[in-house]
Amino acid sequence: MKNTIDFRTYLKNYPSAEGYFGPYGGSYLPVELQPAMAEITEAYQTICHSAQFISELRRIRREFQGRPTPVYHCERLSRQLGTGQIYLKREDLNHTGAHKLNHCMGEGLLARFMGKKKLIAETGAGQHGVAIATAAAYFGMECDVYMGEVDIAKQAPNVARMKILGARVVPVTHGLKTLKEAVDAAFDAYRKEYKDAIYCIGSVVGPHPFPMMVRDFQMVVGLEAREQFVSMTGIMPDAVVAAVGGGSNSMGMFSAFLNDPVELYGVEPLGRGSALGDHAASLSYGDEGIMHGFNSIMLKDEAGEPAPVYSVASGLDYPSSGPEHAFLRDIGRVNYTTASDEEAIEAFFKLSRSEGIIPALESSHAVALAMKLAREKKHRAILVNLSGRGDKDMDFVIENHGFGEKYIKD
Repeated sequence: MKNTIDFRTYLKNYPSAEGYFGPYGGSYLPVELQPAMAEITEAYQTICHSAQFISELRRIRREFQGRPTPVYHCERLSRQLGTGQIYLKREDLNHTGAHKLNHCMGEGLLARFMGKKKLIAETGAGQHGVAIATAAAYFGMECDVYMGEVDIAKQAPNVARMKILGARVVPVTHGLKTLKEAVDAAFDAYRKEYKDAIYCIGSVVGPHPFPMMVRDFQMVVGLEAREQFVSMTGIMPDAVVAAVGGGSNSMGMFSAFLNDPVELYGVEPLGRGSALGDHAASLSYGDEGIMHGFNSIMLKDEAGEPAPVYSVASGLDYPSSGPEHAFLRDIGRVNYTTASDEEAIEAFFKLSRSEGIIPALESSHAVALAMKLAREKKHRAILVNLSGRGDKDMDFVIENHGFGEKYIKD
């Protein structure tokens, strides 16, 4: 698809009133949930331009979340790789250790405006679960978090954090017992409780208005990073890189740079390889399809249903991506590529040893591509969204990869 978009007005024009980014997005829901989603849309449209709402959200970000998070120059890692310079937007320093709290506090504030009593959410790596449990505690609400049994086993520290914060963690035991099934279970619960609860979707996925709403709440990442990078260097980055599962951290980062002469790279999880079931790179290998209430690009099995997916990073193992990502792929504004488990683990240890920063495995995919670009000398300045910290992943990494001796010899 030829890019004829005027990015100066892009954010005002996309999505459409019906929630579409080109052919992607929309709202495909059971009849009983359509009024509930219309209620959320109306409430968000009412408050998103409210000075009181914006002022309160800014106060929360400043006083509770610790925003703005800094941009950091990886001087030692860059020197090891060549002449390219790698910079990190440190979302790992956002309260709870990842970018997820940016939209969870916004969704919690919206729920309070709507008079809801409970927050319902799904989680994969547990960062969204921790963030929504934090928001529920902050706003004095009940909280149910649905999580696949496989991810519960991999992410024990985050499960403990959710419970300490007062959330009820509900194990999901059907299917592959990972993120896709957790979303299924959360939707089923919301269908029964929508009068008193709000479903706080954890990414730029799901039915309208969530792809738009989560993007808007996450845009603070890109806006801060753009201003900070120019202040630090006097120039724009040559490339901006972020990991893509559902796509919230990347959409938040990319949105501020769409109208700039900057190459944007979304990094999907290639996992063990390109065979179906060995990865979760939907934009690289998928086809158009509807799941979880929205139309986008998804990985399908022979029956046309969502295919089994895999990634070493629990937060990336989802068989689709946000509809806005599918649109930006089609028009060629964002370059979507992949990083394997092996590349992500190498980046995990390289960043840890060279800079004293332990990244989340999700973020490690973005760091892996930045390292590749730096080695290839294609870009002089590379800005990475380090979307989360790796505390939650350490037990899993140590059990399966030791302390990185294989990756740090050079």
